[in-house]
Amino acid sequence: MKRIGVLTSGGDAPGMNACLRAIVRTASVKGLEVYGVLQGFKGLTEGRFQPMHLRSVSGIMHLGGTILKSSRYPRFLTAEARSEAAQKIREAGLDGLIAIGGNGTSTGAYHLWREHAIPILVCASTIDNDLYGTDFTIGFDTAVTTAVEAIDRIKDVAAAHDLIFFVEVMGRHRGFLALYAGLAGGCEEILLPEEPTDYDALSQRLMDGRRRGKTSSIVVVAEGDVPGGAFTVAEEVRKRTGLAVRVTVLGHIQRGGTPTPRDRILASRLGNAAVDFLIAGEQGKLVGEIKREIVLTPLKEAIERHKDIDQDLYQLSYLLSQ
Repeated sequence: MKRIGVLTSGGDAPGMNACLRAIVRTASVKGLEVYGVLQGFKGLTEGRFQPMHLRSVSGIMHLGGTILKSSRYPRFLTAEARSEAAQKIREAGLDGLIAIGGNGTSTGAYHLWREHAIPILVCASTIDNDLYGTDFTIGFDTAVTTAVEAIDRIKDVAAAHDLIFFVEVMGRHRGFLALYAGLAGGCEEILLPEEPTDYDALSQRLMDGRRRGKTSSIVVVAEGDVPGGAFTVAEEVRKRTGLAVRVTVLGHIQRGGTPTPRDRILASRLGNAAVDFLIAGEQGKLVGEIKREIVLTPLKEAIERHKDIDQDLYQLSYLLSQ
């Protein structure tokens, strides 16, 4: 293996640049040529490659987003697009590819590898932390930190005006971000896609809190919990309780910002390991971290199996919110 490519794909996550830095510098030190692919799988099908070297990644570790830029490219779900990408890879003389991304990236990488035998590995990166094959993904810790900082500020407003705030965080299919932000933020309720929402029970618990002396409450809602998200939940609770409610949607603010030290370290470890694994002949796998050990998981398994939320943490959040 003499020449590899690296791309970032799908939703950006803080720490992607730190992972890119680790990949480029590890590969360069080991004598490999490195080419960055601009705009993810879209750029791959268009052959948008640029050479990278040690100094190409100077001063980027603290930056959010991705200097290679990213894209959501539904066309890569087609065999035609993947054939075009494989042809561009071969024309560029790339011997392998490392992608940094989440479930969609892993899905595209898996089909590219299976159909065209392109040696490829994926570094687990998504603020949703929903990839099977890793305890934590690049960007998750930063997103949780951002959400908790917002919740801390909102609690001041809620307390000052005796309000119930419904704070919507990202997580269309899995509730890891809501769970960790809700527990760390000391919130009264956490609504997850994995758990059905009972509006009557939710309203009753909030009213019980009032009777125990609580004058304000924070409810964290994963965006995929119910259609309409936090706005739907807030209205259902208002109708049942008559309490004053407010809604805050954190949205894409959770994706941006300087990555935390924990995300930078995880990204550096995964990027470094991905290069070593690729050189060793590993391919078609996700590079993740389980119990602080770097591990490989077949991409097919990573995209087909579900990672469950920690029920102990979920129960703890309710115990401590009384």
